[in-house]
Amino acid sequence: MTEITSESKPKANWRTLPRNVWAASLTSFFMDVSSEMVINILPLFLSNVLGVKTNIIGLIEGIAEATASLLKVFSGWLSDKLRARKWLAVAGYGLSTVAKPFFYFANSWGMVAGVRWADRVGKGVRTAPRDALVADSIDDRHRGLAFGFHRAADTGGALLGLLIALLVVWLTQSFSQKLGRSTFQTVVLISLIPAVLAVLALAIGAQDVAVKEKLQAPRITFKGLGKSFLVFMVIVGIFDLGNSSDAFLVLRAQERGLNVLGLLGMLATFNLVYTLVSTPAGSLSDRVGRRRVIVGGWLVYALIYLGFAVAGTGWHVWVLYALYGVYYGLAYGTTKAMVADIVAPELWGMAYGTYNAILGILDFPASLFAGLLWDGVGTWKGFGPSAPFFFGGALAFIAAVAMGLWKPKPAGGGKLAA
Repeated sequence: MTEITSESKPKANWRTLPRNVWAASLTSFFMDVSSEMVINILPLFLSNVLGVKTNIIGLIEGIAEATASLLKVFSGWLSDKLRARKWLAVAGYGLSTVAKPFFYFANSWGMVAGVRWADRVGKGVRTAPRDALVADSIDDRHRGLAFGFHRAADTGGALLGLLIALLVVWLTQSFSQKLGRSTFQTVVLISLIPAVLAVLALAIGAQDVAVKEKLQAPRITFKGLGKSFLVFMVIVGIFDLGNSSDAFLVLRAQERGLNVLGLLGMLATFNLVYTLVSTPAGSLSDRVGRRRVIVGGWLVYALIYLGFAVAGTGWHVWVLYALYGVYYGLAYGTTKAMVADIVAPELWGMAYGTYNAILGILDFPASLFAGLLWDGVGTWKGFGPSAPFFFGGALAFIAAVAMGLWKPKPAGGGKLAA
């Protein structure tokens, strides 16, 4: 991999991205239309309808992401071994689609947790092969653009899903402060249509990239992914330990006074900002380097989380949540592009599996800590709603400093852009 100089900086052109990038992006678009209309109101269903406390919601969300962690590693490794990304990803999307209807019948937090975990197993199967398929299909000069475009499509789907959920809430319960069961069930039924379209888009539109040379089957080993990847994951892990589920942001906004329609409007604004920022941010990382963009995103996150901690009204949280989309747009796709920069191509599937697995494992303590800091446990009442956000902001700042000081080595020699 060579350094990207001013003479070799690629011109961003999302229209000419390969078919596989478009297929993966379209699939993510449809699946996020389906998932986000349900998942973003799920904390409200648990809290408003089932009466579940925030520490239990944190437990559900944490385990939901951690459940699929080992599957992400295995699925990524298997896609490297077979050099077949597509059908593993299709199977994962299919499993999530089959699980979704059971939300309709959920009448206890245990049943919600079971469906949520089944959905995350599907994500565990699909994520690493899908990300590796995108990396396989694009050259390193346009890698940031490809992952940024994928994130933009993903988030555009989330925006549409939220708008649909907002419309359903407006038609069924107008300006009610709390979510109703029938409204939630209506949203679940509508979500099944785009979920099916997501599976079809990848099954019909994508194709595996042919391998020109036969490679030795990789072993499942963290050390084999290289020292740069190890250091990268330590730094990202510090950040993620303070990055609890966004369910806590939704609950924080409701606690500050937003009703259900206001919450959905807030989430829609966030996804609009995220969608607009992702593609240009990915292209920017191709020109100025991944680290600079990631550090910038994490510093934005730290400031915004401190804002969440001291927010006094619902509209304060709304504005901060809109700016939260800037962090996501800058850092989320860029960190995935950086994985491919520092790991050899024949190990990309396992690298993405390991990356997503570690973050999934850390999501459990991150969300559990957030719930405990907010609501306590037993006779201890916790530190209140501001505490998780002070904690997350502090860890984000530490991670940003560490990322700024780190000098990574690219896979195969050469130099990374600064």
